[in-house]
Amino acid sequence: MSNDLSRAETLSLSVLSIACLAVLANTFQGNGEPLIASLAFSGIAFSFTYSLIRWLTQTFIGAGLKGRDMSKLRKPELPETMGAVCAVVYLLTLITFIPFPFYQDIVAATSGGGNRDVIVERQPSLADGRVLHRFPHSKLASYLSALLSLQSVVILGIADDLFDIRWRHKLFIPAFAAIPMLVVYFVDYGVTNVVVPVQLEPYLGTLIDLGWIYYAYMACVAIFCPNSINILAGINGIEVSQSIVIAVLLLLNDILSLYAAPASPSPHPATDPHLFSIYLLLPFIGVSTALWWHNWYPAKVFVGDTYCYFAGMVFAIVGILGHFSKTLLLTFIPQIINFLYSSPQLFRVMPCPRHRLPHFNSRTGLLEPSMTEWQHPPNRLVTGALKLLASLPVPLVAIRENDKGAITQSSNLTLLNLWLVWFGPMKEDRLAVGITGAQIAVGIMGLFVRHKLALLVFRQDNRR
Repeated sequence: MSNDLSRAETLSLSVLSIACLAVLANTFQGNGEPLIASLAFSGIAFSFTYSLIRWLTQTFIGAGLKGRDMSKLRKPELPETMGAVCAVVYLLTLITFIPFPFYQDIVAATSGGGNRDVIVERQPSLADGRVLHRFPHSKLASYLSALLSLQSVVILGIADDLFDIRWRHKLFIPAFAAIPMLVVYFVDYGVTNVVVPVQLEPYLGTLIDLGWIYYAYMACVAIFCPNSINILAGINGIEVSQSIVIAVLLLLNDILSLYAAPASPSPHPATDPHLFSIYLLLPFIGVSTALWWHNWYPAKVFVGDTYCYFAGMVFAIVGILGHFSKTLLLTFIPQIINFLYSSPQLFRVMPCPRHRLPHFNSRTGLLEPSMTEWQHPPNRLVTGALKLLASLPVPLVAIRENDKGAITQSSNLTLLNLWLVWFGPMKEDRLAVGITGAQIAVGIMGLFVRHKLALLVFRQDNRR
């Protein structure tokens, strides 16, 4: 891959950037128009990320940040950790965007500014002639805590890419990065009640206060989202593809929720959280699309663990501070299935090699399920379970036995390998398309359940 942009690429990216800058300049003619500004910033972020990935390719290789693509015949050497470029551009974009969602409030609080209706009623103890304007400090605190959490996880992700931290140590990395977000949630929101399904109300009441358990749950969400993307990996484009799909599904959820909110003179309580979510998701889609362009089959760069941590933390922040963590998990169903399916290896019930990516057959050019070796035959319980799973009409594992009937190999327990067990050997891009298609289908079904069937379980929809 050439380090330089082609003439067509340079022209296209320049036109996109100029158009987005013009849109940004025009937003100041009104009230800042943060949604339009966020969309424009997303276009600029795409252009910067696309260009930087191209320009920094040889720099990363020269610095030793490189790896071989083991699913190719010639095993080319590619730059790694390009997700760090994506994350840095994203963070700079969010920082530059800060004035836009608060533009109207800043103008109102400035001497001589407009919007005089945005005021705090004068208290008797205040001197005459002073007019105080409300500034949404809680919203700004949420935004800044999201930035701080993202910066923390990016730093920790880069450390993982550089020093190859062991799984048992890096599992809790996102929990430390989530602390700023959870502190702001405690101070500014602090709600730990959950709505009880209608069917259980006679036994539990309408609400249950979970207290500290709710914060533990949010910490678990912050741990799960980044790590779940990291373990559903191993082929070109799959990390970025699943992340873009999840981001688009969450964006669609925001749009549906805003559309369903009833019109009223004052904003609906669900409006600000969903707008906050959109402000974070649009630039994420912009930078991720630029990375996807270079990481899709045949990959020209690797994303690295930094991208997985960064992407997962974006989703955790959006779900927690946007107050729709249950909906977030509906878009993560393939990742949840992959985690549960991988659990026997992750918790050492079965042998777990460091890398469980599908095996590349150099003779056929196709990917096959990778196998893990059993140094000693498994015990009777594990043997019976594996043989049962392998004999199902839709097998859940592939096994190999010796002459005595003892299991010597079993397929690695990942969704990628399971897909190959079901549909047989296939090309890498076809496997990525299949998994991404499943992510889209399951995600759409999850949103359908959320927006059409929720009232069958809960008495009230929080959008209304």
